[in-house]
Amino acid sequence: MDISAVSALPARERILLTAHDLFYADGIRATGVDRVIAASGVTKVTFYRHFPSKDDLVREFLDHRHTRWMAWFVDALGRRGAHERAGDAGALLLLADVMAEWFADPVFRGCAFINATAEVGASVEGALQRARAHKREMVEVIAGLLPTGLSSRMALAQAAGLGIDGAIVKAQMGDAAVAREAVDDLRRLLDALAAAAA
Repeated sequence: MDISAVSALPARERILLTAHDLFYADGIRATGVDRVIAASGVTKVTFYRHFPSKDDLVREFLDHRHTRWMAWFVDALGRRGAHERAGDAGALLLLADVMAEWFADPVFRGCAFINATAEVGASVEGALQRARAHKREMVEVIAGLLPTGLSSRMALAQAAGLGIDGAIVKAQMGDAAVAREAVDDLRRLLDALAAAAA
């Protein structure tokens, strides 16, 4: 986001957007409150008025990230014709193209929810619940690509979701070539799942 646009926002939004970018890029544990305060251009008093603790900010970050990522995910599927292909198991293959788009983004640092689970786990109250809810909603969107009468619909969507998470972790651990390999691996898995649904 443009720095001048961020500086024009109300303090709470400015803190949240700054924390979002820092937590996602550098990690939750590596990003202290003082750094968020300095980068968002607010005072300590203002920060603590909006976020009484770093844990409160982490929970808000996860909620914001969920809304933002899910909107992107649904839009990215829609741009590839998912709405027209809903109910066609072959639409699962669109997920590989969507992940390829995300992995190519210069700010890609993996899944914020997988990262948060590894970093803070149960030490931040509500973080694991938010991560689980995020993954459930992602799987529900994936299930929407499959035929509604399919008895194995949720099981196939869960398997696709697990494949996506594996591809995300693999892409995060390497360079652009590794990310392409992760997409290819995911595409093979999705192809097998689509065949199982046919």
